[in-house]
Amino acid sequence: MIIRQFLTGGDRNFAYLAADEGTGKAMVVDPSYSPSMVHDFAGSNGLTIEYVFNTHRHSDHSNGNAEMRRLTGRTALAYGDIETVTNIPVEDGAKFPLGSLEIVVLHTPGHTSDSICLLVGDALFTGDTLFVGKVGGTDYGEGARREYESLHGKLMTLPDATRVFPGHDVGVEPESTIGNEKKSNPFILQENLEAFVHLKRTWLEYKHKHGIA
Repeated sequence: MIIRQFLTGGDRNFAYLAADEGTGKAMVVDPSYSPSMVHDFAGSNGLTIEYVFNTHRHSDHSNGNAEMRRLTGRTALAYGDIETVTNIPVEDGAKFPLGSLEIVVLHTPGHTSDSICLLVGDALFTGDTLFVGKVGGTDYGEGARREYESLHGKLMTLPDATRVFPGHDVGVEPESTIGNEKKSNPFILQENLEAFVHLKRTWLEYKHKHGIA
């Protein structure tokens, strides 16, 4: 499998390309700010973009959709959409073929109600649900509860070796693993929802105390 991470602009946004080496079929995740960067990489490496996904509809993740469609003819897909060639809906547990690979959709509400993560092989593209050492912003009520459940009920149940590729370069590293996040992410380490929300409320103080950027 080919995976390429692109720092596209905005608030240190990442876009991604993942491809099946055997067939050259590729998907793009969050083509924000610089979609031509992703398109040019695909072209120069003989890859064909089959799908474009948004991990959620916030403009900093979706503002490249129109340009990517112009370049590739592919309409970006977000939670609730239906892919027109396969007729597969973008919903929890949906599977999209990608050569010898498979794209699995995980609905992970919290940061937004339409947030999804995309699992391809051992690579998990987490958008703004999970960063390296941090998690996505939410309110302190329903959004935080849903994010907590998404993190523990779905993402932390994946194999420890699963690689984590976040939507922004705002963590301690640009990528991680589920196992590493279980061991070191202070939000994941909280013992219950109440502690999780408390850390969200006091995050600036916590960062200062522990020297986190």
